[in-house]
Amino acid sequence: MPDDREHARTTASRGGAEERAGGGRARARDADPGPAPAQSVLHEAALSYLARGSATAATLARVLDRKVTTWARRAERAQRDPDLLAADLVICREAIAAIVTRFREVGLIDDAAYAASRARSLSRAGRSRRAISAHLAAKGVDAETVREALPADASVELAAALAFARKRRIGPYAREAADGDRAARQKALAAMARAGFGWSTCERALGMDLEEADERLAADRLGTSWGR
Repeated sequence: MPDDREHARTTASRGGAEERAGGGRARARDADPGPAPAQSVLHEAALSYLARGSATAATLARVLDRKVTTWARRAERAQRDPDLLAADLVICREAIAAIVTRFREVGLIDDAAYAASRARSLSRAGRSRRAISAHLAAKGVDAETVREALPADASVELAAALAFARKRRIGPYAREAADGDRAARQKALAAMARAGFGWSTCERALGMDLEEADERLAADRLGTSWGR
């Protein structure tokens, strides 16, 4: 019986501590977050983000806007005056636009350079032109810049298809020869088509022998088709 009473007291004490902790977390969530992020704060946040890697103008703007939105949600929970909150948001977003413009001017963000570098790395990783275009568009790169980042040379797309085949172990990189295996070939063609490769590119990649495929990939790594 004493053990039962002690267990009950311990459980009640633990429950009270958890309730107090929960109340503390709720109060912290509802606490006033202070003034809106100043332009200097957003500027430092932008520099910190770019220190981890390059980004497009649209991506940087989204990152800074998320920071402002997080502050605004906390301010709203703290029952900040809606009109003052709206005015602060306008000022913050004007600051974001000014920061992005300035970073473009000094070359800290360069959508064309980002697109060219990203297109090259994605292609060599086995991504099709179509997939790369979609990726860059999602990053906020405009259509013209995307087109300029992707070389028209068909050998680049073929090398990307071969890189895809090597990754999926199909075509010249299949673990077992699929000669005469219609089902395996159709499955490989379907996989490459879903990845965005054109029919003729798929046919060429899957019909290539291993030695020629390796030579093509080696030539692509030298970067001749990319102007490197």
